[in-house]
Amino acid sequence: PGLRVARGFRAELGSILLLLVLYVLQGIPLGLAGSVPLILQSKSASYTDQAFFSFVFWPFSLKLLWAPLVDAVYLRGFGRRKSWLVPTQYVLGFFMIYMSTQVEMLLGDGKDRGPDVVALTVTFFLFEFLAATQDIAVDGWALTMLSRENVGYASTCNSVGQTAGYFLGNVLFLALESPSFCNKYLRFQPQPRGIVTLSDFLFFWGAVFLITTTLVALLKKENKELTPTKEETKGITDTYRLLFSIIRMPAVLTFCLLILTAKVGFSAADAVTGLKLVEEGVPKEHLALLAVPMVPLQIILPLIISKYTAGPQPLNTFYKAMPFRLLFGLEFAFLVWWTPKVKHEAGFPVYYYAVVLLSYALHQITLYSMYVAIMAFNAKVSDPLIGGTYMTLLNTVSNLGGNWPSTVALWLVDPLTVKECAGAQDQTCRTTVAAELCTQAGGSCVTTLDGYYVESVICVILGFGWWFFLGPKFKKLQDEGQSSWKCKRTN
Repeated sequence: PGLRVARGFRAELGSILLLLVLYVLQGIPLGLAGSVPLILQSKSASYTDQAFFSFVFWPFSLKLLWAPLVDAVYLRGFGRRKSWLVPTQYVLGFFMIYMSTQVEMLLGDGKDRGPDVVALTVTFFLFEFLAATQDIAVDGWALTMLSRENVGYASTCNSVGQTAGYFLGNVLFLALESPSFCNKYLRFQPQPRGIVTLSDFLFFWGAVFLITTTLVALLKKENKELTPTKEETKGITDTYRLLFSIIRMPAVLTFCLLILTAKVGFSAADAVTGLKLVEEGVPKEHLALLAVPMVPLQIILPLIISKYTAGPQPLNTFYKAMPFRLLFGLEFAFLVWWTPKVKHEAGFPVYYYAVVLLSYALHQITLYSMYVAIMAFNAKVSDPLIGGTYMTLLNTVSNLGGNWPSTVALWLVDPLTVKECAGAQDQTCRTTVAAELCTQAGGSCVTTLDGYYVESVICVILGFGWWFFLGPKFKKLQDEGQSSWKCKRTN
């Protein structure tokens, strides 16, 4: 049988590579969307703008809401997965090419015209929505495209492909877009612009999307699925009913409520720190480049951690890692406070980047410990009869648990910041109008207390509160019998 499996892998290498390409394409809109906040920050957008833009990262967490539709509705002649994959990728491709003509205008010129945050948010929200829809189709196709013995490669393609796509859309883009980076490392004669602009980049990937999609549409045939064809629309209502009945189970409901509040303590550290560093003058491409040494770490960590989460009690790892990750929130606040102290004319010293890299790496370890533990727990309790839907539901709720606190954290930075009017009597800086009056009176608005520090402390207190009072309750969920997680079948 060893030979057969080896031949199976060789025979399906084409399919595996195709999946890899499709997942890479999906990572690109994700990476680009991840780079926009840094660009906005360097054009000094407000944190309220950033909070509004952070809604862009929600569709990937919410895709469960329209996944049953994608699974059930299709053109039989064209193929169940291609019916969705081909149109979404074409729309993405054309949309990217169209956006490449508009995006310079939307980002503003940095002088009198600021960035159009609403338009950017709507645009990138649609990008992510389409990429999430493509993800549903590719995930489903992977299961039928690969044979039984190779289906395990699907998740590898997913994680490797998405990471690579994110890297291309985020790190590579920010490096090539930065004039200083290009002049320092890639050019003999310095020039005022980077090698690529956002519009070049969008145009290039839009073209790649269109070419790839055309090839997939023409060349790749879908395997006929062996499921008997029944009324498909009945399938949709069934799936939604099923989701609803899963959520109503007491154990699942408890899990959802707890995981939706568990990540509040990390929100300031995760959502605001990077933007604060950019605000303090750390070049955005340097921050993005810190992701490069993290890639080997992100590959090795899940392998190591899954040894500890493999047993009957994966949530113990989650519980143990939590206080460490909370303390990193304070350490990050200290980093932000320290940043202006070590800045010099030429930028930042090497040891500064070393400290940031080390902090980031150690923080990654705690983050992955919690992430892998949750994934292991979700896989453990998911009812095998309806595995896919059940596990996706639990993972969706876990993702949302990270999304909403990030948006709220960004929203609250400005309101929690205390500014005073220096150099003028009886003036405040509480509102933009008051701030203008202050400058007219010959004063200037000085930040006396940065909302980020207030938030960091509040987050750590809330986080430890959760850990102390609700953490044990959360850990108890893994001692519930299998029956608590089994779906009651109603026919």
